[in-house]
Amino acid sequence: MAKKSKPASQAETEVFGVDLPEIERLLDFMQKHNLEEFEYERNGLHIRLKKPSHFAPATATAAPSAAHPHFAPAAAAESHAAAAAAPAHAAREASVPENVHVIKSPIVGTFYASPSPEAAAFVALGSRVEAGQVLCIIEAMKLMNEIEADVAGEISRIFVENGHPVEYGEPLFGITPHRKK
Repeated sequence: MAKKSKPASQAETEVFGVDLPEIERLLDFMQKHNLEEFEYERNGLHIRLKKPSHFAPATATAAPSAAHPHFAPAAAAESHAAAAAAPAHAAREASVPENVHVIKSPIVGTFYASPSPEAAAFVALGSRVEAGQVLCIIEAMKLMNEIEADVAGEISRIFVENGHPVEYGEPLFGITPHRKK
């Protein structure tokens, strides 16, 4: 049986089975309605669009699904996006004064400043912290991981916004250590 070929214009607007004009319409919809995040699923293709924070470059990831097992190139796009974010992390850390201790993310996940949406943040700018005190939670694979201060001092920088994704080694907090007397 002969396979139908797509018209040239349609083939040019699709990448790995994704209709690029449709993605553009979704992005326009997000902007028009001022949405921070949008998930879309159709015919087994799952797409999650997330507005970037002012610290990180924009990324859009597509997850492969059982209906589209050939959609593996999404993993390459995700690793490329993570690699592109690494220079931004280094630039943020380079702007930190030498006397500030930087707490970095030990895992990839989602940063949460408080134990629950209605609770107050663990710490804020200017908060005094002790070594071992919980600073935030990073959710990874449905597990809530408490991130603790490893030095006592004052929170002088918070690098990540609540609810935003973080990469391994990404700066989370800057702590100015207590001065020894």
